[in-house]
Amino acid sequence: MAEDFSGKIVVVTGAASGIGLEQVKLFLENNAVVIGIDKNAVPLINDNLVTIIGDVTGTLVFEKLTKLLENSFKKIDIVCNTAGVLDDYRPVMDTSIEQWNDTIQTDLTSQFLLIKATLPLMLKQKHGVFVNMASIAGLVAGGGGVAYTAAKHAVIGMTKQLDIDYAARGIRANCIAPGAIDTPMNAADFAGDGKMAKWVADQTPAKRWAKPEEVAELTLFLASSRADYIHGSVIPIDGGWTAK
Repeated sequence: MAEDFSGKIVVVTGAASGIGLEQVKLFLENNAVVIGIDKNAVPLINDNLVTIIGDVTGTLVFEKLTKLLENSFKKIDIVCNTAGVLDDYRPVMDTSIEQWNDTIQTDLTSQFLLIKATLPLMLKQKHGVFVNMASIAGLVAGGGGVAYTAAKHAVIGMTKQLDIDYAARGIRANCIAPGAIDTPMNAADFAGDGKMAKWVADQTPAKRWAKPEEVAELTLFLASSRADYIHGSVIPIDGGWTAK
């Protein structure tokens, strides 16, 4: 039985689609108040859902969030740093400085900015949980191009350091490392005859892609009190990919 998140305030980035949208849905189903952040409209209507439309590569969206938390909620319990972009598996020689900067800004710096925006309130209330989105590309090579792999490795390091620095003050930080998840972000793998998607499934020991709902379920557990002793960890959800 899932934990009741009544009275909890949850922030989710990348809330309009894929894993982020499923996280929003699941937290709402379990009675949390959710603040969904995305550059696109979140396709949900719920009395417990507040949305902020904005790009996580800039600072304005986080300034809006800070004002919202200070003026309306006075607290923040859970942060899901989920927004991200792929880099088309490009190696160094095919990666422009513009793509490098955009990937790092979206996949890494946006998480840092959201942590900076919410951590002071968590420290004041002496409790808070971060669930940051890494990837199998943060654990092994081959899960992305050079920019994506670098960003996701850095997310794992940042998460561990965040937890070490603030665990004694009531903060928990962990990250999830998904493998092949069937989301709009991975739509290119299913294009045409779906040859790439079939290859990925074949290379995955579980022989399938996961649904974003499965990642949301793991998020819910890591955010719950049942995971209170899980600190600075990376939890793969990859069908056995990194076990090979």
